[in-house]
Parts: sequence; C-alpha cells; structure tokens
Amino acid sequence: MTSLFYNKEGIGDVLIFHLLKENADEVKTERKGDWALILKEGTEELIGLNLFNASQKFEALEQVKGKWTPSQADLEKLTALLKEELGIELSFDQRPDFLIGYVEELTPHPDADKLKVCQVNLGDQTLQIVCGAPNVEAGQKVVVARVGALMPGGLVIKDAELRGVASSGMICSARELALPNAPQKKGIYVLPDEAPVGEGFWSYQDQLLTTK
Repeated sequence: MTSLFYNKEGIGDVLIFHLLKENADEVKTERKGDWALILKEGTEELIGLNLFNASQKFEALEQVKGKWTPSQADLEKLTALLKEELGIELSFDQRPDFLIGYVEELTPHPDADKLKVCQVNLGDQTLQIVCGAPNVEAGQKVVVARVGALMPGGLVIKDAELRGVASSGMICSARELALPNAPQKKGIYVLPDEAPVGEGFWSYQDQLLTTK
C-alpha cells in the first residue's frame, strides 16, 4: 500500500509517495519529467517516488500539510497519471489511518517481560501488535494506528519487529494522539465498550464530543 505526504511550506511543491518498503543502503534516482523515481541499486526495485510541481496537477494539495487522503476523483486522476507517464500501478488504501480495534487475545512476549503480543480485530482483519503499555488487556476497545499512519508528533508507523516478534501498527495512548487533557502516565487510551470496531477513530471521537 502507498501513503501520500505533502507539505509545501516544509519541503516545497512535492508530493511524496511512501511505499512502505524497507530502505535500501544504496539507491539511485531517475527523473522522468516531474517525477523522481527512487530505485534500489542493483535490483531496480521502486522504493520511493516523488512528484514535483504537484499542486499544479492537484489543487486540493494547497490545503494539505502532512498526510494526504485524496478524493475519489483525485485518486482516479493520480492513478491515471502513474499509468500514462510512468507505466506503473500502485495501490492506495483509503481507509482512515486510525481505527477502533478490539483486543481479542493477549500473550506475554517470549523475550521481553514488559511487552505483550496482542491480536487486534479491526473488523475486516486482525493485526498482531506488540505493545508495552502496562494497562493493555484482552477485551478492550482501543485506538490502532495502522501502518502508514502519520502520528501527531510526526512519526510514520511502519511494520516492525520487536525483540524478534512481528508487529503491524500501534495501539495508541491519549498523549500519542495529542488529545486534550491526556494523562501523563504511561498507558493506552481505552475506549468505551460500545465503540464500533473497524470504524475511524476521529469521526467517533467527534461524535462523542458533540453528544456531551
């Protein structure tokens, strides 16, 4: 899956395609018009892609500062540009980056006393996430930052391996989500039992605020 990032003030009029692949020690760059292809040396595998003068093609980018989730029309235009100008096809995940999950199962990490291995149901898939929060338990509704999510602090979530155990995503604390009045003590943000699994967290959070 591919994530898109844009920050004209910070890096100029460049749309960055984050392909969620491992970085290579040696890379090379090829320019094709407004495109810059970042290739793994030797294998020629595409590991990165930039589009210069991006706002000239997508007016919506003028309002973006961070991760961009394009409209369906912009997504179709972007897909067509990639195919016509570069001859490549990329898949884009339009689901929210932050979803409500349900911790179905929790087991101790085999090689770290303070870590837990969680199986988290997101409705259409179950992710394995390694979590070090002291209050995480099976049966909780939680906020999951999916791989490719941009955290409020600037961190991009990636697939990881923690002490030998694969982890895809992150179970978030209120502080990591930059929620108002977030507690300073370490711990994940536990949602009410009625929180709908698989739905976007921020839209659910907005609903909670409007009903209070």
